[in-house]
Amino acid sequence: MVTPPDSYAARLDIDYPEKLDRFTTFFRLIWIIPIGIILSLLTATGNETLAETGEQIERTGLGITGGLAIATMLMIVFRMRYPRWWFDFVRELTRFGARVAAYFFLLTDQYPSTVDEQSVHLEIDYPDVEHDLNRWLPLVKWLLAIPHFIVLAVLGVIAIVVWVVAWFAILFTGSYPRALFDYVVGVGRWALRVDAYASLLVTDQYPPFSLK
Repeated sequence: MVTPPDSYAARLDIDYPEKLDRFTTFFRLIWIIPIGIILSLLTATGNETLAETGEQIERTGLGITGGLAIATMLMIVFRMRYPRWWFDFVRELTRFGARVAAYFFLLTDQYPSTVDEQSVHLEIDYPDVEHDLNRWLPLVKWLLAIPHFIVLAVLGVIAIVVWVVAWFAILFTGSYPRALFDYVVGVGRWALRVDAYASLLVTDQYPPFSLK
């Protein structure tokens, strides 16, 4: 049975801004660079190629988020534990990423904070591992989530187009068309639920196919 979106273990809402600044919107791709670098250092996958005795050796790093996902899976499978401090760190990192994404997609003029919630409200429920999670399901969640990954890829392409349209709309009118705003936020909600299921591993309830 699929859980209704409003009662799922991960939820996202963003305050709709009545007016947005045209100047910061125009230069958004420049303004976001400093905070984007910080986020990328925490989440990006790193690749390094070294020459050794004439041979090319490639080393790949998963980044903090990739390492956390694997470590969390191993903790649940072998120990049936999800330490609260571990969960709190993952949740705050996810919140930070959501604030940066909201700023990039022009959903807010507030420069992303590393601490404050601002206009991006993201909640993830702490799981009762022994009662709510299946020990072996984390091994196959990525496989079960493939339909969502496919749909999100399509929705993401549309979201980029919406971003371009919204950029022009804000420059001319000073506001983000509400329908476009709701769509982008909806894609964010969908992605968060899939992340909570397949990567953060906080729930075994299959994510609903919904923007709501």
